[in-house]
Parts: sequence; structure tokens; C-alpha cells
Amino acid sequence: MQAKLFTDGGSRGNPGPAAAGVVLTFSDTTTKELGVYLGKCTNNEAEYQALLAGLTLALEHNVTALACFLDSELVVKQLNGVYKVKNVRMQELYMQVKKLEKQFEKITYTSVPREQNSQADGLVNQVLDSTAA
Repeated sequence: MQAKLFTDGGSRGNPGPAAAGVVLTFSDTTTKELGVYLGKCTNNEAEYQALLAGLTLALEHNVTALACFLDSELVVKQLNGVYKVKNVRMQELYMQVKKLEKQFEKITYTSVPREQNSQADGLVNQVLDSTAA
């Protein structure tokens, strides 16, 4: 089964309270959404955590071919082998993604402008707004 995955991670403060937004769309236009509070982390860590949540959701729905869209150019370039992952925490998250990636027959990562990722971005803000003290 094929699907498109839009993910976004964000933190308020860097590091600070963070959340992940995930939008999984199937070819029949069925959409699954997920918003998750991540606790305190950096924006880049939140981007990876969002992707991990999205990959897990896709696997739970038996997706075999996945096109991933992120507005984090850094994460996309790291996953596509353009940039090295130097930060130790980011290396751990990167390796988790690479491990999950092997369970798909085909997977791609594409960087998109934030405007094209507004649904996932909205989920991040919704979660952060609802958990603000």
C-alpha cells in the first residue's frame, strides 16, 4: 500500500516544550492524524521524533511505499546522506529512523516549504497550546 506522510516537529524554546504533528494520507484520500507532546527537546530532535511517530503509524497501517515530506531541510539532507549527523542525540534518532526505514519496500524524503506542511504544523501548535501552563 502506498501513502504520503507529512511530519513536523517543533519546540517553544530551543530546547523547550516540544510536540510532533503527523499526517498520513492514503491513495483513497483517507487521512490519519496524530499530535504528540514530546516533553523538553530541541526543534531538530522534535523533527526526528515526529518522523519516527509517522513511520510507526505508517507501519501500523501496512504501508509498504512511503513518500515523506518534512519542512526540516536539515533532517531531509541528513536522511538522504547529504549532511553528516554530528550531534550524539541526533545520531540516535537518525539510527532509529534508519532501522524503521528498512521495513518499507520504498521510502523517500523530500523537503517542502512550511506552507505545504501546514496540517502537520497545525497539529504541533494545537498540542503545544493545549499543554501550555
